[in-house]
Amino acid sequence: MKNTYFNLIDQTYYFPQKGFDLHEDFLTFHGVSLKYLINKYGTPFRLMYLPKIGDQIKRSRNLFNRAIKSLNYQGNYHFCYCTKCCHFHHVISAALKHKVNLETSSSFDIDLILKLYQKKELDKNTILVHNGYKSDEYLEKILMLQDFGFKNSIIILDSADELDRLERLIQDKHVQIGIRMAIDEEPQSAYYTSRLGIRHTEVPSFFEKRIKNNPKVTLKMLHFFVDSGIKDSLYYWGEFSKALNLYVQLKKQSESLDSLNIGGGFPIRNHLGFEYDYESIIREIVSNIKENCSNEGVPDPHIFTEFGKYTVGESGAIVFQVIEQKQQNDTELWYIVDNSLMNTIPDAWSMHEKFILLPINKWGNEYTRVNIGGISCDHADYYNSEDFNQQILLPKFSNDDKEPLYLGFFHTGAYQDSISGYGGIKHCLIPSPRHVIIDRDETGNFVDYVYRQEQSVDEMLNILGYNDQH
Repeated sequence: MKNTYFNLIDQTYYFPQKGFDLHEDFLTFHGVSLKYLINKYGTPFRLMYLPKIGDQIKRSRNLFNRAIKSLNYQGNYHFCYCTKCCHFHHVISAALKHKVNLETSSSFDIDLILKLYQKKELDKNTILVHNGYKSDEYLEKILMLQDFGFKNSIIILDSADELDRLERLIQDKHVQIGIRMAIDEEPQSAYYTSRLGIRHTEVPSFFEKRIKNNPKVTLKMLHFFVDSGIKDSLYYWGEFSKALNLYVQLKKQSESLDSLNIGGGFPIRNHLGFEYDYESIIREIVSNIKENCSNEGVPDPHIFTEFGKYTVGESGAIVFQVIEQKQQNDTELWYIVDNSLMNTIPDAWSMHEKFILLPINKWGNEYTRVNIGGISCDHADYYNSEDFNQQILLPKFSNDDKEPLYLGFFHTGAYQDSISGYGGIKHCLIPSPRHVIIDRDETGNFVDYVYRQEQSVDEMLNILGYNDQH
């Protein structure tokens, strides 16, 4: 019996799966023919499938609103997209079509907000949650936004010093603020308490001394975020409970406080065996908030989330061609792809993040253990992190095959471009791949176009100063 790659995947995980199927022996992604894209654009290329963004937003809203309705919860749910996850206009525009609110994290984000307003893609009623370190420039731009008429702008204080800087700049203005609660990190972390936010034991006195009777500010929101994500674990629920208790304590002294922001942290599928019960976790979140507030006699707060990776991660993919296979010893076979993995999926290299890795073709071939290598000269330019032990199982092929083997890394839509420095200098001067956008038109048909071609030599030499006329 021939042990094909298809048999391996089907017996291990079952196939097809949501977002992945085979058509004419080639993999499809969200129904998009990857064979068509390879034939049209060549490899390597990065793609973004924009309709998935709206699907994720609608899914989160539906689950939260169903929980709110079934539990007779009195607050509302607000979905915020955090821009730092992927700043591209086509991404944020796709999210704004679903009337999301936005979270910002730096001064330049405010310029981005104004551009979106000029394009009439958001209005002055959009809720803007301002996180991150507040430099004077960042605060000045936030205050300028408020002068311009953005009435739902909330400045989340990350430290007591930020209130000092804000008060210096406010003059005769009045602003809405939030407080970020610092969490205690997981036991295996390199440090005990997050550098972000104010210690929960210090927040009550900070509120009493600096905010309660301050005519320049109104407390609107308590914010907390667990960096390791929303998980059904003792650690997460412990930090969640701490934030809930702090909210209740503050609410009893502040009539204006009406919102609890639980940040981001919903995971995305990073392997075919991924399981996560979004519905039960959301219900548990809403139920815990309601029970705690009811027991303490305070109104249910509005619930805010700042989902970034969850919103855009599953929209992205990167497609490579295997340009060479190298048998380096009796047990180690390398498939070399036509770009650098360090440059295109830096999370895998820097944070050991996992992505779904699948062949695009040759599913009927037998499989073998391999490592994936990029074309840079760096020894760390490889990918071998998967569920199948340390090496990866992929179809065998011959260098004499007429059709090369193509590979795809999927669910790469979050953070990879910003971490790798999109459009900038790359390791070994290996160019950024072509960037392809996939959308649907009004009739539901696929539309594809090139957002940006592969980075050129002149673009890199201009950045490095070699084309300078001086």
